[in-house]
Amino acid sequence: MLPPAELINPSVRRGPFRAVLFDFDGTLSLIREGWPRVMVGMMLERLRGASLLREPEAEEWITIDRLVMAQNGAPTIRQMEVFVDEVRRRGGTPADSWEYLREYIDRLMRDVRGRWADLETGVAKAADWVVPNAHAILTNIRDKGVPLFVASGTEYDHVACEAKLLGVEAFFPTGINAPKDNDPAFGKGKVIARLLAELGIRGEELLGFGDGVVETGEVKRVGGVAVGVASSEPGSGWGVVQQEKRARLIAAGADLIVPDYSRQDELIRWLWG
Repeated sequence: MLPPAELINPSVRRGPFRAVLFDFDGTLSLIREGWPRVMVGMMLERLRGASLLREPEAEEWITIDRLVMAQNGAPTIRQMEVFVDEVRRRGGTPADSWEYLREYIDRLMRDVRGRWADLETGVAKAADWVVPNAHAILTNIRDKGVPLFVASGTEYDHVACEAKLLGVEAFFPTGINAPKDNDPAFGKGKVIARLLAELGIRGEELLGFGDGVVETGEVKRVGGVAVGVASSEPGSGWGVVQQEKRARLIAAGADLIVPDYSRQDELIRWLWG
């Protein structure tokens, strides 16, 4: 029986699982759709202003995008710290990483606050801003009696707000795991270690879903099963695997790749063996 997903690791362990961890942005929520474009754009503007661009801008975009996406899933401040190092490497004098973070968040929130308002007023439905069938897969797993957890590198207050707006808050009764005040000490590896200890389970009994390299790598580090969610942005066509994201997730150790949760019922049945 073949899985309803791209099978990367033919020897992947098939359940049962005793805990399931979800990333948030890009794995459940699409509210921050477009964030890499905003972040990379801001960084390129900073480099241009300091006369630190070394290649044609299209090539520089690829370079900075790789730096950003290599930290996808870590606290956002980590991406700014990497950018500080890059500015120094190019011979420039960087601003403080927190200054870069504030500028990025200010830019991103121009779009995000509008999406919040649409959800709050009913102009948009929660289903419009989640990865397709996100509510269905969460319900399916919860109905199995398996505890669900969420971990995000985005600021805690924002994740808590967006989880409520999207109607997924109730699926995570232990609360939101995310950095408060963008705390750089937050780590998904720490979240995983804590939940394994609290539940008294082995790493191989953990199933993880994520679209970032950080959570994928941390799930694999403890011996768990990682489903890489190579989700596309709205308007790109649902059911379409985002190829760059797919390549990063495979490199990080993903066992399976899905574009979304359109076939979630078949996927869960297959994962549970």
